[in-house]
Amino acid sequence: MRKYLAFLFMCFSFGTFLYASTDDDKWDYSILVSQIDSVQAPYLSGNSVIFTADKNARHVGIALDYENFSTIHSFSKKVKKDMDDNVVDSFYFYVLNLPKNVQEFKYRLVIDGLWTMDPLNSNRVFDPKSNLMLSVFDAGRDIPAVTEEKGRGKVHFVYRGESGQHIRLGGSFTNWDSWIYEMKEVSAGLYVLDLTLPPGTYQYAYYSGIKSFVDRTNPERCYTDEGKEASLLVVK
Repeated sequence: MRKYLAFLFMCFSFGTFLYASTDDDKWDYSILVSQIDSVQAPYLSGNSVIFTADKNARHVGIALDYENFSTIHSFSKKVKKDMDDNVVDSFYFYVLNLPKNVQEFKYRLVIDGLWTMDPLNSNRVFDPKSNLMLSVFDAGRDIPAVTEEKGRGKVHFVYRGESGQHIRLGGSFTNWDSWIYEMKEVSAGLYVLDLTLPPGTYQYAYYSGIKSFVDRTNPERCYTDEGKEASLLVVK
């Protein structure tokens, strides 16, 4: 019971909330932050990377190579208190919502205005382009295949389901004719199709027999003129 009460009295403070925009995301973020207990090497939690830094700095930020180090993301400060509301510890933290296609990335910290490597991360590499040592984080995760535009209008469509099916693709780009394109099963239960489309906004769905269903690897949804739910895709 005492441990439970201590958990209820544990509190933290953090800066501008940039991680999420929905109530569910905010709840997930709060759980992640509540689980950060001390200063330690960066680690992966779900699809998020948790960074921490010592409390003695006035400001801590992080810049990422896949953003060309163009943005410095500020750490927030977590303050831990006991049951009597006394401060028992504090430290900086940053929760990075890792982009779906990023497996390994390089980064630098900015501590009180000085660019530096992460002292808590021993994984480092020399970057000849910048002539600097950079900290490296390898997420070590499997990146699931999803429907996405690969560039220049080439769209990689993905369906995951049972093996041995005949999955077809139809949409506004085929005038909803689902018999033009059949997807190829490249591994057990994984079906793909590459299609080049001109820039525009498209509705589409997958078909098995006469049944149609949305693309579950693509969260964007819409309704067709007939009122059926379909997937939405924007080709730039």
